[in-house]
Amino acid sequence: MKKKAAKKARAKAKKTSSRKSSGASHDAALRKHLVDVLKGGAAHVHFMDALEEFPANKRGTFAPGLPHTGWQLLEHSRIAQWDILEFSRNPKHVSPGFPEGYWPKTPGPPTEGEWAKSVQQFQRELDEMIALVKNPRTDLFAKIPHGDGQTILRQALVLTDHNSYHLGQLVDLRRALGAWPHD
Repeated sequence: MKKKAAKKARAKAKKTSSRKSSGASHDAALRKHLVDVLKGGAAHVHFMDALEEFPANKRGTFAPGLPHTGWQLLEHSRIAQWDILEFSRNPKHVSPGFPEGYWPKTPGPPTEGEWAKSVQQFQRELDEMIALVKNPRTDLFAKIPHGDGQTILRQALVLTDHNSYHLGQLVDLRRALGAWPHD
């Protein structure tokens, strides 16, 4: 009888260990997939590709039929990404007013340096969100304590979706302005 109980206990321990191992590999796979979609490039160009060599003289130019300039799309994407990241990690973060706080006041960057600064901030904050997702201590499924049901997983997906949407607008704008080098 003792042998049967010991055999059953070993089988149960093996099954539990297998589930834990499977869970860890699923967690690692999910994190990798999230990082891949945050970085972009699988189904479309990378966000940074759409900004690279964007002609300075066209950054504040409207194209016929399109509602935003390159500067507006870059700044809006940067501000929204910053807001999503800060909400995800900072309980004291206060989001800007919507929608006015998420869009720049001018169609073009005030200076050449402002464009470069915005591009650098966008990339740095994207890297910070990726680091948050990659960190095994980040529980992707736990509700953010200062939120109303959001999780880091949801925030990463919202950021991916938002960036992808505006990436498409940037590419369309550059095409309409005759400034898309990839056609």
